[in-house]
Amino acid sequence: MSKTPTTPKRRTRSANSSDKAKAPPTDPVTAYAQSVVDGVRIAGPHVRAACARHLRDLECGPARGLKWDSDAANKALRFFEKVLKLNGGDFEGKPFVLLPWQQFVIGSLHGWKGADGWRRFRVAYIETAKGSGKSPLSAGIGLHGMVADNEARAEVYAAATKKDQAMILFRDAVAMVDQSPELAKRLTKSGTGERCWNLAYLQAGSFFRPVSSDDGQSGPRPHIALIDEFHEHKTNTVVEMMRAGTKSRRQALIFIITNSGSNKQSPCWHYHEYGAKVAAGTLEDDALFTFICALDEKDDPFADESCWVKANPSLQDADLPGMKYLREQVTEARGMPSKEAIVRRLNFCQWTEAESPWLSADVWKSVKLEFDWRNLRGRRAWGGLDLSSTTDLTGLVFLVEPERSGEPWLLVPFCWLPDEGLQKKADNDKVPYVAWKAKGFLETTPGRAISKRVVLQRLTALAEFFDIQKIAYDRWRIEDLIALASDEGISLPPMEPFGQGYKEISPAIEEFERMLLNGELAHADHPVLNWNASNAVTVQDDAENRKLSKEKATGRIDLIVAAVMAVGLMAREPVAEESFWE
Repeated sequence: MSKTPTTPKRRTRSANSSDKAKAPPTDPVTAYAQSVVDGVRIAGPHVRAACARHLRDLECGPARGLKWDSDAANKALRFFEKVLKLNGGDFEGKPFVLLPWQQFVIGSLHGWKGADGWRRFRVAYIETAKGSGKSPLSAGIGLHGMVADNEARAEVYAAATKKDQAMILFRDAVAMVDQSPELAKRLTKSGTGERCWNLAYLQAGSFFRPVSSDDGQSGPRPHIALIDEFHEHKTNTVVEMMRAGTKSRRQALIFIITNSGSNKQSPCWHYHEYGAKVAAGTLEDDALFTFICALDEKDDPFADESCWVKANPSLQDADLPGMKYLREQVTEARGMPSKEAIVRRLNFCQWTEAESPWLSADVWKSVKLEFDWRNLRGRRAWGGLDLSSTTDLTGLVFLVEPERSGEPWLLVPFCWLPDEGLQKKADNDKVPYVAWKAKGFLETTPGRAISKRVVLQRLTALAEFFDIQKIAYDRWRIEDLIALASDEGISLPPMEPFGQGYKEISPAIEEFERMLLNGELAHADHPVLNWNASNAVTVQDDAENRKLSKEKATGRIDLIVAAVMAVGLMAREPVAEESFWE
């Protein structure tokens, strides 16, 4: 049973509180950092490192020209509480009282000064779980930069790859202005309601507006650039577009907020990795601030709620309705492998191998079974064949019937690649094809292209080894194999076409899942099959039918496609009715 986190609730002074109650600390930023380093406040590894960095810079930073200005930090904090109002739900119209982790972020960005006396941090990378409040925090930084940063003609942008995405953050800022009497009477809006496209502070000649890389706009000179949902950015175009324009600004800030992502080739992952090293002191970059939420390696958010605050620090100081939502998400993900990765990524800051991988790593590992397929001679088997193009992976998987009732069905995979250029393909796919070949997990065919003759010969030999009932195949490219068998005078085992669309593959996916979750399916830890399983992603239509998507997968999935077809083919077999006497 999951533990309930013993997180302190936000406390407010009652009317009977003593006048001698302790005053808030004069330096809440340093107080937060010290409490994290001392272990009083729960935090993940990269936040602990960021806090240790702050304390380290207080001691060693002056030698590099760095100065900590707690008054400047507190002034920025007061702007949020005295001027800004929140919006939406229970927070509508309430003062923006910063939580301790938010105080650490805002205070650090405005309190640390460089040798030139201007803002030290020019880029901030903030990675927290969904629902932690990073979007209103970002909008507040933009509004502060426009009206309270003493920057003439400040340009503030909510920037994204697409205009619609940029508008999400900008609308947060507009709603905050509408809720704040102080801002509403000083700022001028262009457009009304959802169509507002610009906030102007005419007194200083400053503005705040959305912008995207597809606008084709050139020459922005941002004082503050706010970049939302960075994990969705396929390139670094937006960041570089904004950074290029900051060269004429003395204290410009690029403020990046994001959930954790699934693509470790993305610019977001590069910032994650680089930022973690800077926080830890492995690399030195005095212009970069990071607040990267993450769990420790030993943490399992599905088993213990006490680690949730490491991903969502707001849970530690606020009684949020999101706790109920999180528990519901975890409960659903435990029974739905396809949902687990999304929940781990969005809610617990765990980078996943795919956007929405179909198979849970834990469930897949749980059905690993040590067996040698060469001991299965004569068993009934159903097969799935996924023929590749000339240079891609070809997969053949057999589903072998158990010998006794109660034992699992066994998956037995075979796969091929062309021998020529194998190392180059291994480098491109970032997997050890050469080592897999040496250990017998991967077969190769001579030349640059897959030899269907070699595949046919292997299939013929396996037909003599197993009692093959049928083999399912994707209609694509099968004609060449059938024609080759005819030319060679080879009798193929019974073959049946298996469509890859929603109608045919969805029932097979459901049966595969059912068998997997019930322990009715097992595999022998074949590394190529394991890799394909981790890459598999499903998509669904409006009727919630699903199919495997090679386009959205993070790598090759040919063996899993073949395995699903084999299971689907077996599931089509009519069940023999028992007689009354049986």
